[in-house]
Amino acid sequence: MTGLTTHILDQAAGKPAAGVRVSVSRRDGDVVTRLAEFRTDSDGRARLIAPEDFQVGAYRLEFAIGDHFKASGLPVADPPFLDVVVIDFAASSVDRHWHVPLLVSPYGYSTYRGS
Repeated sequence: MTGLTTHILDQAAGKPAAGVRVSVSRRDGDVVTRLAEFRTDSDGRARLIAPEDFQVGAYRLEFAIGDHFKASGLPVADPPFLDVVVIDFAASSVDRHWHVPLLVSPYGYSTYRGS
């Protein structure tokens, strides 16, 4: 399987972050072109770009995490410390699957190149 996917884990709640708005864009220098917007499923996952549409190049993922934590009932700052988490990365091949997980809490996050 190739293409681009994500998975968001809410570290404060210890469970997947369902219903989070995620946008995916292509980057070409200073030009950012939004390709699509999704919401994560009940397992916190979203398929962002199908294998046949995925290309080598630079991408941006934007996670509307502030809305998620506001709706969660956790005590969070207003405005939230993290509102939108932006991850810029580059894909060097279309022959492999690109998975970009987000581990997030109201005050910090981590990501890595998953499989």
